[in-house]
Formats: sequence, structure tokens, C-alpha cells
Amino acid sequence: MLLILSSIFPVVVIMVYLYYRDKYEKEPIRVLMKAFGGGVLTIIPALFLAVIFQPGAQLFSNNAFLLSFYNAFLLAAVPEEVSKFLFLYLLIWRDKNFNEYFDGIIYAVFVSMGFALIENILYVVEGGYGVAIGRAILSVPAHALFGVIMGYYFAHAKFIPSQKAKYLFKGVLFAILAHGIYNFLLMYSNALIEVNPIFALVLLVIFLGFIIKLHKIGFAKIKKHVEASVFK
Repeated sequence: MLLILSSIFPVVVIMVYLYYRDKYEKEPIRVLMKAFGGGVLTIIPALFLAVIFQPGAQLFSNNAFLLSFYNAFLLAAVPEEVSKFLFLYLLIWRDKNFNEYFDGIIYAVFVSMGFALIENILYVVEGGYGVAIGRAILSVPAHALFGVIMGYYFAHAKFIPSQKAKYLFKGVLFAILAHGIYNFLLMYSNALIEVNPIFALVLLVIFLGFIIKLHKIGFAKIKKHVEASVFK
């Protein structure tokens, strides 16, 4: 039970934080929970897509770089972010409460947190408290930041209808890129830890720099959409 609670805690913290960043018209809890529940369900299509791509990984089993790249993007980033986007669009796009820029971010993050909750429970129950701490610091916030990126462009697509397709594409693409790079740096450094520990350490330093940059981008996008609120 404590492991499960430790899995849930960072997800709740992030959702509460974003809820209180919504300064001008807070979203109905009912709609936020709809987005969160949709995020929980994204695990189904994400796993389905990952299973489809899984056989391709065998082609790169002898190349750590290509295998890490394939796993990072084709088995994780693409299935997960595409699934999140589909549920976000289907559940939120036409909702009357989606009526200001910041809403795109908060709903996208709530969808991301639904997925992150299930993923976190699975990893933490298997890995224990060390995994719980590591994921609370890195993985769960990362999923939130991927959601911020997607939601930022999702809002632009809503309120700049003449460029809807372009912004929706950007939202999915940039979320996939951020997620894929995050996973790739971790996977490749882990694959090299025994054969080339110095380069593995360099990759971890790059990874930390990437995380810092990702946070800066995420908070900048949150600030921009809060300030762009139609109710300000």
C-alpha cells in the first residue's frame, strides 16, 4: 500500500500545482477527472502500438545505439504520445470549458498524469522505494512536461483555427521528440555503462542538461499561456 501511495503522490502534486496555476477560470473538477481518466485509458492503445512495433527491435539487437533509439521512440515515445493526443482531442477539443489558452496545457497534463499514474504504479511496485524516488523526481515530472508541450500547441490549434492542423501536428511531434530524447539518453547511457563508462557518464550529464532545459521550456510555456488567458 505504501508503494502504491508513493506512486500516486507525485502525480497528485503536479495536478494540484497546475490547478492552482489556473488563475482566471478554474476548470471543473468533473472535466479534469474526465481528462485524467482518459489518460489512464491511454495505456491500452499505447501497449497495443508498442506490441506492433516490438518485433522491429530485433533488427537492432547487435547495435546499442540503434536499439536504444528504436526503443526510445518506437516502443515508448510514439505509442504513448500519440495515444495521449487521441484521448486529449476526443475528450476535450469540443468541451465548452476549453475556452482559454492555459486550458490546453492543464487538460493535456491531466491526460499525461493519467498515463503516468498507471506506468508509475507498475514500475514502483516492481522496483521498490528507490524506483519510486527516482521516478518522482524525473519520470513523472517529465511526463507532465511532455503534456505541457503538447497542450501549448493544442491551445494554439483551438484558438487559431486557420492553422489548426499545423499546431496539432507540432504538439504531437514536439512531445514525441522530447519524450524520445529523454528515453534515448537514459537507455543508451545504461547500455554503455559497462563497456564505456566514461561515455555513459557524459550521456548522463547531457541528460541532466536536457532535463533542466525541458523544465525551462515547460515553465516558460505555462507562463505564456497563463498570461494569454482571455479572462485576464
